Amino acid sequence: MAGAKDSLAKMSGAEKAAAFMLAVGDEFGKVVWELLTDEELKELSSAMSALGPIDANLVEKLFIEFASTVSSVGSLNGSFDTTERLLTRILPDERVSTIMEEIRGPAGRTMWDKLGNVNEMVLASYLKNEYPQTVAVVLQKIKPEHASRVLSVLPEDFSMEVVMRMLRMEAVQKDILDKVEQTLRVEFMNNLARTSRRDSHETIAEIFNYLDRNTETRFLSALEDRNRDSAERIRALMFTFEDLGKLDPGGVQTLLRNVDKDKLALALKGASDTLRDLFFSNMSERAAKILREDMEAMGPVRLRDVDESQMEMVNKAKDLAEAGEIILADSKGEDELVY
Repeated sequence: MAGAKDSLAKMSGAEKAAAFMLAVGDEFGKVVWELLTDEELKELSSAMSALGPIDANLVEKLFIEFASTVSSVGSLNGSFDTTERLLTRILPDERVSTIMEEIRGPAGRTMWDKLGNVNEMVLASYLKNEYPQTVAVVLQKIKPEHASRVLSVLPEDFSMEVVMRMLRMEAVQKDILDKVEQTLRVEFMNNLARTSRRDSHETIAEIFNYLDRNTETRFLSALEDRNRDSAERIRALMFTFEDLGKLDPGGVQTLLRNVDKDKLALALKGASDTLRDLFFSNMSERAAKILREDMEAMGPVRLRDVDESQMEMVNKAKDLAEAGEIILADSKGEDELVY
């Protein structure tokens, strides 16, 4: 939360305007709000939501500076809630929702500034479902150091395709850039802003799902030392490779039709006997025999490669679940099927 403002000299123009509009309220401020453009609304609303407490004496000085006839309106406290309540009384609900979701999202004046403040795992998990050309445009627009982190966590084949598109890319036409920016604003930033309202344990569980096994264990072990309840809750919320064992036979067969056979063999190298048997039992006898032979022929494999293959299968299962093709049972058993 922002600290209390104690001097007009320390306030930016946006902060002064935000405090002034909070002070005059919706009745007298409505005519001003209606004259603002969308960008001006966003900038003013963002400043208002981050304002924090304003001393009554400072409010009085602010009104004098604005040559107002009002001498004092008492203290103020700018927050997301007070901003949203004020806008709701002035603007249509849909417009208020769009503005508030944007200012709840990552900080930054432009879309590319905002993307620079998004965790690379979160950004990569979104971009991996986009066209390589779109990802190439995004990575060219954000800062190189952030782009490198995003590129490093994208699937290897996909990331190389993105690199090749970047190498061949010429100047991006403004209309294409505007379209990409609009898509990111509507599909990604708004959804990202909504996640800020969710339980933080859910957010962390989703991020931990993308960690390799060693890093995941290290984080959860360290968290257990500090807060055992949170660690157990996050572990329960995480969807892991072993959770694929809760799939019904039809779900297993659908997943098998949608995964690369080499990735499947690599993933099952590190699976439990129970999970292996589940997948083998949902294949034809000949296909299961070939898969077993492929796994034996691999010999020792790197744990990192196994983790990556298992993660790809988990992500594919999530994609199929979103499309309604399979059902993923949650950790609490609420989605368990009864026959």
